[in-house]
Amino acid sequence: MLNPRFNELGSSPFQRLDQLLAGTAPGAEPVFMSLGEPQHPYPDFVADSLYENRHLYGKYPPLGGTTEFRQAAANWLARRFKLPPGLIDEARHIVALSGTREGLFMMPQVVVPEEIAGQRPAVLMPSPFYHAYVGAAVACGAEPVYLPCARAANFLPDLDSLPADLLERTAVFYLCSPTNPQGTAADADYFAHLIALARTHDFALLIDECYADLYDGEPPVGALEVCATDGDLSNVLVFHSASKRSSVPGLRSGFVAGDPDLISRFRTLRSFGGAVMPLPVLAASAALWRDDEHAATNRALYSEKFDIAERILGRKLGFYRPRAGFFLWLDVGDGEEATLRLWSKLGLKVMPGEYLARETAGSNPGRPYIRVALVQDAATTERALNALAETLVEQAAPASL
Repeated sequence: MLNPRFNELGSSPFQRLDQLLAGTAPGAEPVFMSLGEPQHPYPDFVADSLYENRHLYGKYPPLGGTTEFRQAAANWLARRFKLPPGLIDEARHIVALSGTREGLFMMPQVVVPEEIAGQRPAVLMPSPFYHAYVGAAVACGAEPVYLPCARAANFLPDLDSLPADLLERTAVFYLCSPTNPQGTAADADYFAHLIALARTHDFALLIDECYADLYDGEPPVGALEVCATDGDLSNVLVFHSASKRSSVPGLRSGFVAGDPDLISRFRTLRSFGGAVMPLPVLAASAALWRDDEHAATNRALYSEKFDIAERILGRKLGFYRPRAGFFLWLDVGDGEEATLRLWSKLGLKVMPGEYLARETAGSNPGRPYIRVALVQDAATTERALNALAETLVEQAAPASL
């Protein structure tokens, strides 16, 4: 009675982390830096909007989100990515999501066929990856294909190394940019190359851009920004989240935008099983997408913590300053061993890099690393990173290139 596909999934990264630390007492009061759960305050107007619209909990919300929400999202896309007027139409190109995970998981059900040229469809994804990607591939009966992301390649998949026979049976290509956990970002040329591959081989490009507004310095390029050069959105969908940008992960608010044919089909699928956002949540979310000031404040807080990390770590543990996001991706030689040591000695909970990746050709690209989420306040972050450096620097292997 059980679906055998799900035997491919294994445990999630967080289940594996709990199993690793089970039975080991923390060496001090725990500090949690394993989960990318923003701790910064969110704007007061979120609570105000939810309260003012509380009477709307008594109504069914529209399937794709309110016009107000979709227009706020479209206007934000235009501001953030300098899109030309008319490229994004709120009615045709945007659907509200109950968090981007919903759309990232459900969208392959729209685009993955039973077979491609008599073969099992492939879903390509970077390794390390967000575990929703592999869950979506397995749920559709597709083969998850893990593309290792090395530091020398800016922690992005090497597009030129993809075999033609693999591309011919590819149904979906996931890309997270800015990257999680490494904090790098694709440039316009990389996006143009990837979009061309998607259109040549007719697969859907699902771009997870949830860290696009948490940049340090210049804002990274987005996929729609590249599409704007010829006005063609075909094969391309981008996913954005208020969880990271606005520090409201519990609001479960995001959206998908792009190819109008895929958006239309997704609306149909969602009418059968989507988790539609309540009207008060849509109203509060629209207010967030209309406001850029709180996002700038959020960026400044993360940049301050990158300053702290740079001062403490320098070039130790393979440290580099991320372009975006709020993670450090530190080369400690053996991420699992370092994670256990940090917990048992310091009560510091981080994530082993190998739990976020899969072995390919006998090697797991995440094995030497730990992911450290800089989601705590600046003072807590400074104490934790000082202790981490004192504990790991002498034992760590040289940075892996």
